[in-house]
Amino acid sequence: MEKRSTGISVLLIFIGILYGQVSTQNGLNDTLCYLNIPERPQNAASGSEFASQVTGLNLADREKAVVREILTGNVPSFSRKLRPVKISQTLDGKMYDLIFYTECDYMAIGSDQDYLYIPMTPSTAQYLADQLKCTLPTKKMVDNIYHNADIKLSPQPIPPSDQMTTIPVFLQHTDSIRLQISGLGLDRSDNNIMGGHKKDIIISNKIYSPDRNYDRVVIYGWHLSENNPIQPVYNGHSADYADYSHGVRFISNKVYLNGDSTHISSILQSPQLSGLLSDEGVIKKPFYPPSDIFTKTDNRNDNYPIDFKLNQNYPNPFNPTTKINYNLSKISFINLSIYNILGEKIVTLVSKKQGAGNYSIEWNAIANAAGTYVCILKAGSYKQCRKMLLIR
Repeated sequence: MEKRSTGISVLLIFIGILYGQVSTQNGLNDTLCYLNIPERPQNAASGSEFASQVTGLNLADREKAVVREILTGNVPSFSRKLRPVKISQTLDGKMYDLIFYTECDYMAIGSDQDYLYIPMTPSTAQYLADQLKCTLPTKKMVDNIYHNADIKLSPQPIPPSDQMTTIPVFLQHTDSIRLQISGLGLDRSDNNIMGGHKKDIIISNKIYSPDRNYDRVVIYGWHLSENNPIQPVYNGHSADYADYSHGVRFISNKVYLNGDSTHISSILQSPQLSGLLSDEGVIKKPFYPPSDIFTKTDNRNDNYPIDFKLNQNYPNPFNPTTKINYNLSKISFINLSIYNILGEKIVTLVSKKQGAGNYSIEWNAIANAAGTYVCILKAGSYKQCRKMLLIR
């Protein structure tokens, strides 16, 4: 009883770094935890809407938009849940039991019904990991996650092209995975660990190894079966490269070693313990270097990339009038227009420079036919859109 009480106390310490509900049945081995992000806003963009918003943006602006959506909670349930993975291994004659907590699936943006698996550069993934008190996995951890996965999906490669790093191909690959999941009759709200459908951005000594004279990303995985990945450990791509096959899976940095809490970074830097999580010995720098996009990790608001926001119209559905609200964080020349489902502009409601603030405008659609319309707000290189339903 004394040992169990100690374990529960440690669990409570661990829960302090996470957000949301916690479910336990048989101790730490069955604990379900959540990433430290807010609940998904009711008016958050769906995965396909977000894809439309960021298509055509340069890489820096796209990465900022990704961070904004994730840190404000626009994440499906399967990307915010963390499940335990247990490793038992003998090192130097001593037996160790280690439990780490992994996201059930790769990071996505949107809802459980309409989501986009979102590749990102390693510096952006590292920035998010720092904010969430998480880390990225090592090769050995990727293998352990796949071994413990409840659902092992088949890789869905797309023929190589110069479009592999673009949002339309990200969406295409997401759709291929969703089709496979629906074919299996799986419920996305379940707590299953899934593996096999993405390569992982991993922590490795190859991040800083002298075989390259540029910042790079290290990738590994896309398992066909146990110990049979398509992608061996590879650091040939530069750090600004993120194609459709790359996945980001966050791991809580807090772990349990023989019942006591410690950190993954401490284990990877330990000559005695690194073998529990690393196939390459000690990893002295278990993180990616920052980029110019995110130069600070101590205050997420310093680089919080909200230039403007288009809210869902209200009421929706509507007949015949509806209000459209939007926010600007700085002076911008904006265009707010309504389009039909054929992409034809129906009306421009606003087209002028406006200062920072909250704005509201009413659209009277008395002269328009019932159906689906799209409201698009543009400011500089950014755009956001919302679907609206006019009924009669």
